[in-house]
Amino acid sequence: MEIIAIANQKGGVGKTTTTVNLAAALAIIAKKRVLLIDLDSQGNATTSVGLDKNALEYTMADVLLDGVSLQDAILSTDIGLDVIGANRDLAGIDVSLAGVADAPFLLKQAMADAKMAGKLEYDYIVMDCAPSLSMITVNAFAATDGVIIPMQCEYYALEGVADLIATIDKLKSINESLHIRGVVRTLFDYRNTLAQDVSGELERHFGDLVYQTSIPRNVRLAEAPSFGQSIFTYEKSSKGAIAYHKLMNEGIAQTKAKSNG
Repeated sequence: MEIIAIANQKGGVGKTTTTVNLAAALAIIAKKRVLLIDLDSQGNATTSVGLDKNALEYTMADVLLDGVSLQDAILSTDIGLDVIGANRDLAGIDVSLAGVADAPFLLKQAMADAKMAGKLEYDYIVMDCAPSLSMITVNAFAATDGVIIPMQCEYYALEGVADLIATIDKLKSINESLHIRGVVRTLFDYRNTLAQDVSGELERHFGDLVYQTSIPRNVRLAEAPSFGQSIFTYEKSSKGAIAYHKLMNEGIAQTKAKSNG
């Protein structure tokens, strides 16, 4: 089982879109068993897969704060993957966890308990992190194998990625296996000179960590969440769907290389 966190401390970079559509590609195209965990109090990943975030019996807040078992919060969806949803109940969790000694490891422990009970039989767990370094994001980084960083190719985005990498380096003290799995260029416009320049800068800095696939700015990708669908059920022939299919292939190749290595 691979656990992947999708994270960027900057909002509006296609983080949730990448989480939902990478998870959907793994489930629908690759036929993998996938659990999507929404760790963002905005709950956009939850609504993007067709769930009403305000009508959930249990959310990640219940798991982290009230000791609800991870398996009891899992819901199935119409798009072939399972989800643990989130809503505004996650907001302010840092205050609730202040002074809790094992606060960074609550998610990791919940996963371990569910696995011990035989209720976490997935090929991939994909987590949509909040666009901030909150205690929830720290929990994700403590539990994950690797982080995928979605990044829009604009000047200020480079600074955001540098901050995130510094954070990841610091948190290796609580998770030795924590590493950057890859950087994916999102909302990419090939005609934009600045985007090309920043893309080149990324490749020089990160080398092979930059995925070959870039995700284009695409109307269908923007529309799909409002219908509670992934791009593969909404418009599978769109440029966005083709791009996320390619990104999934790169992700699976990483998994195979890791298991062979």
